[in-house]
Amino acid sequence: MKIAQKVVTAVFAAATVFSVVGCAGTSTKEGTGEYVDDAVLTTKVKASIFNEPTLKTTEINVETFKGTVQLSGFVAQPGDITKAGEIARGVKGVKSVKNDIRVK
Repeated sequence: MKIAQKVVTAVFAAATVFSVVGCAGTSTKEGTGEYVDDAVLTTKVKASIFNEPTLKTTEINVETFKGTVQLSGFVAQPGDITKAGEIARGVKGVKSVKNDIRVK
């Protein structure tokens, strides 16, 4: 009888653990604080790119998720792709940059 009780207890404990693990958050969502931080980073990167006179900022899009900045859009010269990436990396708080800018 004691063995059966131990087995039932173990099964119950395992079910509880799996239920709690199933409720854990995913990394595809961000909290309010992270969202605000990302919005601030996006604004800082856009402002830095805007202040670079050689880049056409109206054709460069900036998005940020958990500190990773994604650049997309079009530029006139291949060197502008590198320049935009360098500017974004230079902004304080940027963890990494994914540069998807293309030459028009």
